[in-house]
Amino acid sequence: MKRRALFKAGVGALAAGLPSMALAAPRRPVRVLCWSEGTAPVSVYPKDIAGAVADALRPVAQFEVRTLSLADADQGLADAALDATDVLFWWGHQRHGQVRDDRVEAIVKRVREGGMGFVALHSSHYSKPFKRLTEDACDLGGVGINDAPEQITVKAPGHPIARGISDFQIPREQFYNEPFRIPPPDVVVFESTWRTGQRFRSGCLWQRGNGRVFYFRPGHETFPTYFQPEVKTILVNAARWIGPRQVSIGIVKPD
Repeated sequence: MKRRALFKAGVGALAAGLPSMALAAPRRPVRVLCWSEGTAPVSVYPKDIAGAVADALRPVAQFEVRTLSLADADQGLADAALDATDVLFWWGHQRHGQVRDDRVEAIVKRVREGGMGFVALHSSHYSKPFKRLTEDACDLGGVGINDAPEQITVKAPGHPIARGISDFQIPREQFYNEPFRIPPPDVVVFESTWRTGQRFRSGCLWQRGNGRVFYFRPGHETFPTYFQPEVKTILVNAARWIGPRQVSIGIVKPD
């Protein structure tokens, strides 16, 4: 239907007291901020991990994606930057303690009150924002690197974050082991196992006030995990589902 016909249909619908799709405002893009601390080796991640995550998301036309880091003004977490963010991807490892507490509180407020989505990646289980949002210690039962691949099993196949994903392997990754000291997740989307005996809840979701929090375990900085197709699909699915309801696309209520 052409624009003029759509307009006439909308006017006619309004006159008849019916809802008008023609006059409805289009949804704006999902605004995604990818943040990392800047410690990944450039031999593996030339644009740091924030850049790799952003590159996984940019092919999706409905996303507006940008990157910031700890080295940027206000640690990349200025109020203006957060106000322009629907979904915040966070990767940190060695510099958790350098993140200013006022910036942490700004993130927590926007999640709980404003509905901003927060995605904590890999060692970000120890990040200040994730620990504040989960209100737990987030300790691990074990951590290390061996030669065993990581087997990722889809535990919630009906969930939108698992859309298009079957069980898969990451050839080499750092392992984590239970117990993982977190509050019980609302949904465990993925579980990781290693043939050396480790087991870990590697994709966990919580509702926190008006916002959603997703923890995704894979992503040690010495391995090219964020270039693997299955991992990139999970990142895209998370960005679609975890943001505020009025802007997220392709939302399906989980079982």
